[in-house]
Amino acid sequence: MKYTQILAITTTGLLLACGCTKAETPEEAAAKPVAVVNGAPISPDVWALYVKASHSGKTPGDLTADEQKDALDQLIRMYVGAQEAEKQKLDKGEPKARLELVHNNVMAELLFKKFAEGAEPTEAELKAEYDARVADAPKLEYHARHILVEDEAKAKDLISQLDKGASFEKLATGHSKDGSATEGGDLGWFNPAQMVKPFSDAVQQLEVSKYTATPVKSEFGWHVIKLEEKRPTAPPPYESVKAQLGPMVNQKKFEAHLKELVKTAKVERSL
Repeated sequence: MKYTQILAITTTGLLLACGCTKAETPEEAAAKPVAVVNGAPISPDVWALYVKASHSGKTPGDLTADEQKDALDQLIRMYVGAQEAEKQKLDKGEPKARLELVHNNVMAELLFKKFAEGAEPTEAELKAEYDARVADAPKLEYHARHILVEDEAKAKDLISQLDKGASFEKLATGHSKDGSATEGGDLGWFNPAQMVKPFSDAVQQLEVSKYTATPVKSEFGWHVIKLEEKRPTAPPPYESVKAQLGPMVNQKKFEAHLKELVKTAKVERSL
């Protein structure tokens, strides 16, 4: 047989073999890893999530070919780095604990999402949640000024100047390190829950037009506080917050569900 005939037969066989190969379905293509790093596949789901996180919510399809290549290169470097860290056994102690917490938090979120699917709260449940929130809400809101400084001695000196008739607004403008200094220390209206506890407690104890006799320490520094006004709070109308109440009701139900799961779980405490 001539070489040309052998070549023709071989080529024909190859074409027939190619023609008989099963075509990849869209589902198979969608499940195919975008890359495999030392045997570890990078799934399309991971790829899509990485692009979304690193490119402001975009999908892989939103990226140009060059952008996709750069993003995949970065993701591959992440996998290689993680694999090397595991090889060096760096995933111990706190890093391992963080990974475990993240995993369990994500799984609990997935359970809540499934739990809440189709769980539409009744009107009575929504109204009960609204009433409970209103009952727990602060009954007064406050309008105050403050002067925030670094140390207690400075705050005491400012109080001494106020005792001698100095203007609170001028002292705040000249000495406060807070952004409200340009407004004479004016913080506008607020409810106590919006402020750190030491500040909130001090404001609620003041009489209108009075300032704190001693400096108030918080995580931000030392405050001198003056109460300008206070007034009763009016709860928002039920209909205006109704849409926000549903997730709150479902969250409470889910917490109750978790408590029931704990009852049937085998838990051994060592603390």
